[in-house]
Amino acid sequence: MGLFDQIIGAVANPNQQGNIGQIGNIINTVQQLSNSTGADSNTMQSVFSIVGGQVRSALQHKRDTEGNEAAEAVVNQFGGTSPNPSAVASLFSSGMQQQVAEMVAQRTGLNANMIQQLLPMLVPVVLNVLKSGANTRNPQGGGNPVLNSFLDADNDGDVDIADAMQMATRYMGR
Repeated sequence: MGLFDQIIGAVANPNQQGNIGQIGNIINTVQQLSNSTGADSNTMQSVFSIVGGQVRSALQHKRDTEGNEAAEAVVNQFGGTSPNPSAVASLFSSGMQQQVAEMVAQRTGLNANMIQQLLPMLVPVVLNVLKSGANTRNPQGGGNPVLNSFLDADNDGDVDIADAMQMATRYMGR
C-alpha cells in the first residue's frame, strides 16, 4: 500500500492520530511556505521531496542504530506545523543541515541560506505527515503504518512525501 493510502487509512481509523484537521493544517502550512518564499507550488513540492528523502534516510539510520522506537519517538515528539530547530537537530548535524540546504538549492534554484532557515519549518511538517499513523492511545507503542511505509520504501519512487502531500491537497479539494 502506498504512503498516501496509509495516510488516508490513518485519517479513517479512530485509533490513529491522523485526521482531516491535521491534514488541512499541513496543507495550509505548505501553502504559507510557498507564499512566504515566493516559490511556486512545483518548486515547493521539489523542496519537500528532497527534504523528505533526507528525513527518510536520517530516520532509517536512527531506526537501524537505535531501534524502531527511537525513530517513532522523533516523529511523535517533533511532528507539527510550527517551526522547531530541535526537530532538525534531532535528525541532522549542523554540517548535514548545510548539505541538505545546498542539495535543495542545487535542484530547485532557491537560495541555500533561505532553505537552511526554512529547515526548522520543513522538517516538522514532514514528521507531522508521518505522525498521522501513530496510535491515539499509545503513540510510543509502535506499529505506525505510515512511518513504516515511509521507512521501508525500496527507493523505487513509490514513497515520496511531496506526492503524498499533493494527493492529500487534491483529496481535500484545495
